[in-house]
Amino acid sequence: MMRGERLRRRVGALLATVLCAAGLVGCTPTGGSTNDSYTIAGGGKSGVYYNYGDQLAIQAQRALGLDIEVTQTEGSVDNILRVSSGEALVGFSQGDTAADAIAGTGAFSAPQPIAAVARVYDEYVHVVVPADSQIHQISDLAGHTVSLGAANSGVQVIANRVLAAAGVEPSEVPGPALGLDASLVRLRTGQIEAFFWVGGLPTPGIERLAEEMPIRLLPLKPDTVEQVNASHAGVYRTADFPAGAYGVDIETPTMTVPNYLIASADAPPQLIREVLGVLFESQATISDKVRAAAFLDRRQAIFTEPMPLHPGAAKYYIDERR
Repeated sequence: MMRGERLRRRVGALLATVLCAAGLVGCTPTGGSTNDSYTIAGGGKSGVYYNYGDQLAIQAQRALGLDIEVTQTEGSVDNILRVSSGEALVGFSQGDTAADAIAGTGAFSAPQPIAAVARVYDEYVHVVVPADSQIHQISDLAGHTVSLGAANSGVQVIANRVLAAAGVEPSEVPGPALGLDASLVRLRTGQIEAFFWVGGLPTPGIERLAEEMPIRLLPLKPDTVEQVNASHAGVYRTADFPAGAYGVDIETPTMTVPNYLIASADAPPQLIREVLGVLFESQATISDKVRAAAFLDRRQAIFTEPMPLHPGAAKYYIDERR
């Protein structure tokens, strides 16, 4: 089926959803008139989530008059819990972690009431070691001190899946559970020998690390991605870090996972619609600060299965097609 036909069918389904959503048509804008304060669930300050969220908050303040700011978190699992509880208005999540949240599996004991605002960009799985390390592939990590990511992070979810595909038990990889900021510090000082990270390309903190010390990225070959996908609904894709990324001279195979901006399923539809409008209208400005923002694509943003689109987001996409 051609992409245009798929898009037309998808939009038609979204229209049915919107027409069933009570109160969507005729809502008055909340931006500029609300007395409430809001947060965007980001991530560690050296990662793309936090920096993207910070720029989105700045633009929403300017365009809508919202009292909104980004907050530092542990990553996808933490963000989903904050959004589903109403602690955060929106947040960023890896697609695989969001799928677990919808199903109530993995890190989630029950299905979480979340909905998608947009598919934003693809995240790259980074496994970072010093350039002179004797570790050259995932299976070599056994017996070494490695951070698999912070607790309540999507990084840990992927790290454990990648290790399993390589035949390595997490117990064979001793190390602290660290977010990106702490991982950067401890690799630099030799307290850990490697760390996992899942984020946009490039990730600012890893760029800075590569300027201070030579690093390498361990390869995740297509057969590894295939093994991970065999047990996890095919949400991962093969990709390459391009030559020159983080000062590494050669292309390095890896895998990617889509990233979504999410909201609570019962977040105000008009407010979500307005924030999504800011996301697209400010794309050029945001991408000057956060390069991953350049990959936002209105045609791809609606493809968020198995997570449904938030009614406010669906209304935005349909209105933009008129």
